[in-house]
Amino acid sequence: MDLGESLNPAIDIGQIEGAFIQGYGFYTMEEMLFSPTGEVLSRGPGTYKIPGFSDIPKEFNVSLLKGAPNPRAVYSSKAVGEPPLFLAASVFFAIKEAIKSARKDAGFYSDFTLEVPATCARIRMACEDHITEQVKPTINAGGQPWNVTS
Repeated sequence: MDLGESLNPAIDIGQIEGAFIQGYGFYTMEEMLFSPTGEVLSRGPGTYKIPGFSDIPKEFNVSLLKGAPNPRAVYSSKAVGEPPLFLAASVFFAIKEAIKSARKDAGFYSDFTLEVPATCARIRMACEDHITEQVKPTINAGGQPWNVTS
């Protein structure tokens, strides 16, 4: 990542890793649920999932670009900012490509919608097969839902 002349590479690398994992959580885990009356159901760590230590990749390579100073900034440095956060969108799109392949293998159309966050439940329902075909009628049966996703 281009950070100019890093003031403290260890801190900058930690910021990059943290921003990526924050984005990973946003794209794959952090789902807000509401009751039909608008009450927030995903309150606290028991119902609102954020990335934990086990979600961090075992191999997580981060390097800083050398020789790209910023002469207009303090000590030629640059801010970490949003790039590593948005880089986590690559995880979402990789999941979407894997679902597309699974749907094709199962004989379903590869055209589908996957909303962020790509939670386990959304991924499972997007990977259509004989099991999801049995579940779909129960979802669309009418009545009042017990929760509403954001």
